[in-house]
Amino acid sequence: MRVTFIPDGTEEKQALARTTHLCIAAHEDDIEFMVYAPIAECFGKTDKWFCGVVVTDGAGSPRNGLYADYTDEQMKSVRIEEQKKAAMLGEYGAQLLLGHPSKQVKDKNNTEIVKELVEIIRATKPQYVYIHNLADKHETHVATALKAIKALRGLLPEERPEKVYGCEVWRNLDWLNDDEKVYLDCSTHPNLSRALSSVFDSQIIGGKRYDLATEGRRLANATFSESHACDTYTMLNYAMDLTPLIKDKSLDIADYVAGYIKRFEDNVRNTINRFGI
Repeated sequence: MRVTFIPDGTEEKQALARTTHLCIAAHEDDIEFMVYAPIAECFGKTDKWFCGVVVTDGAGSPRNGLYADYTDEQMKSVRIEEQKKAAMLGEYGAQLLLGHPSKQVKDKNNTEIVKELVEIIRATKPQYVYIHNLADKHETHVATALKAIKALRGLLPEERPEKVYGCEVWRNLDWLNDDEKVYLDCSTHPNLSRALSSVFDSQIIGGKRYDLATEGRRLANATFSESHACDTYTMLNYAMDLTPLIKDKSLDIADYVAGYIKRFEDNVRNTINRFGI
């Protein structure tokens, strides 16, 4: 069952229409882990608004400690409340929770989710869209991204966002060649960054320290992004540019992503060959 949460109480149609940055993610907490940069960019602004969309219901999440004996239905309720807390902390313009089981998202013949995403994108008219990267190792993340791409491809040219980015969660993107990385600066409001990553107690209490891991990745990306210069960022996420897949529907999605991998392979081979014996 779809849940719509507007932290500042603005009427739904108006709240969605003010969106400039839209994230479509698989699970509660994915948004905060992968797109803190646009959240921070919109934080405290009146001309930029962030809208989050969570596609699945979170029922299959692992649980321990306080939540060890919770049923799937109870966990769904807990995760919805956690996502609402994050939306309130981050001052999101809107937070939508679509509540679909993962198996429906992974069903490539399911068109209802695509139609729902088309409706949301048309209502929000975002300038920027953030989804999971297509080299992510979590199957539901990839399936969610593919549903989002199909929805974006179904729009008229004038309805499409300016940019679409695929972001890090279950696989880093530090392997992308430097000239193909999209840099998402996560340096501002570090207190907010920590708070957003820590609000998902049901996931962290079982021993999965997503809050520490997320901050650690951003710190590592910032330091290791450039070997011959002082740090430009204090915290950084990477993304891959998926915009060409939306502008040109004839592009094969798997071939497009494999192209990044091939160029990385070529870079490694060329470096070895230049200096090898």
